[in-house]
Amino acid sequence: MLPLVLRRTLPLLGLLAALVGGATDDASARSRIKDIADFEGIRQNKLVGYGLVIGLNGTGDTLNNAPFTQQSIIAMLERLGVNTRDIAGSLRTRNVAAVMVTATLPAFARAGSRIDISVGTFGDSTSLQGGTLLVTPLQGADGEVYAVAQGSIAVGGFSAAGGGGNVTRNIPTAGKIANGGIVEREIGFQLASLNDVKVSLRNPDLTTARRIAQVINAFLRSPSARPLDPGTVLVLVPDGRRGDVVNLLTDIEQLPVEPDQIARVVIDEKTGTIVMGDAVRISTVAIAHGNLTIRITETPQVSQPNPFAPAGGTGAPVVGDITGGAIAPGGATVVVPRTQIDVEEQNDRRLAILPGSVTLQELVNGLNALGFGPRDMITILQAIKAAGALQAEIEVM
Repeated sequence: MLPLVLRRTLPLLGLLAALVGGATDDASARSRIKDIADFEGIRQNKLVGYGLVIGLNGTGDTLNNAPFTQQSIIAMLERLGVNTRDIAGSLRTRNVAAVMVTATLPAFARAGSRIDISVGTFGDSTSLQGGTLLVTPLQGADGEVYAVAQGSIAVGGFSAAGGGGNVTRNIPTAGKIANGGIVEREIGFQLASLNDVKVSLRNPDLTTARRIAQVINAFLRSPSARPLDPGTVLVLVPDGRRGDVVNLLTDIEQLPVEPDQIARVVIDEKTGTIVMGDAVRISTVAIAHGNLTIRITETPQVSQPNPFAPAGGTGAPVVGDITGGAIAPGGATVVVPRTQIDVEEQNDRRLAILPGSVTLQELVNGLNALGFGPRDMITILQAIKAAGALQAEIEVM
């Protein structure tokens, strides 16, 4: 018999545990706004350029097969004051390679800051190991130069060849230059002076957009945010936060929101992968799935002739050898095909009923209990969708 105090305390502890458990489950389903949305103006920009890599150990471009490399070498030398027009046709160097240079310009990168550079061959060069990238301007989508790249290339692979074979590890024709680019031009955007900010959802959804607006309004204690469309929420900067947009966005991006999602089943038939969202539901349906397997096995056998059998069959002439003598008669060795066909039909499968409005866990457990593999499940899910019992969208990759 439990004491009276303990008997009164146990129900209270159970209720407290349920509340804590429910709060934990609810909190685990939430995400920060910064993890599901982006803010206007805070974005990266892609840069690209064309350059030359020198110092290669005979692994550069073949100038006959890559005329653009030869033209680039001549143009570079002309800019440096070296006249090569008369000897352009006799250039045979294999220590230079034409490359494409790419980089990502971070948001609000200032002039003089450094960025990482990626380099890849453009011609028939076999390796960039030991090479050095010459000064290469990097342009944005508007054609303006925003950075300049140069430096030694770090390659994560190698290639070695001999008379009898070759060995290649990873990709020797691509590499990186850590901090190899210097920002020369800034992208002008005055974030601190904005009067309103647009929040862009990475996965547009009407419900999620409205929830973000409600959470922001509750935090600011004013109707400052409203959804414009499934992918955009407009936030008006309150009068008391003008000029303090950076701190305002820092507070907003930490707010927790429970994102909503449509019921979707993603299928990759190439690999047999199935991904189902938590909102997937089915109506009551009966399922029976059986496989018909036809297996054909070829086992050819060798048939040897009997001793002293006539060559080529009865009445075949005796063939003479190169010395003028006669070869002893003999039969021919032939391959006799042997084919075995097995038909296997799984008649032991029975109809199974999956009840409607089940949870995702119950749906998965029901399909697993039927003994279906991933590829069988793909066929079953598509058949359930065709029957109108799958309340979800199927996306085939």
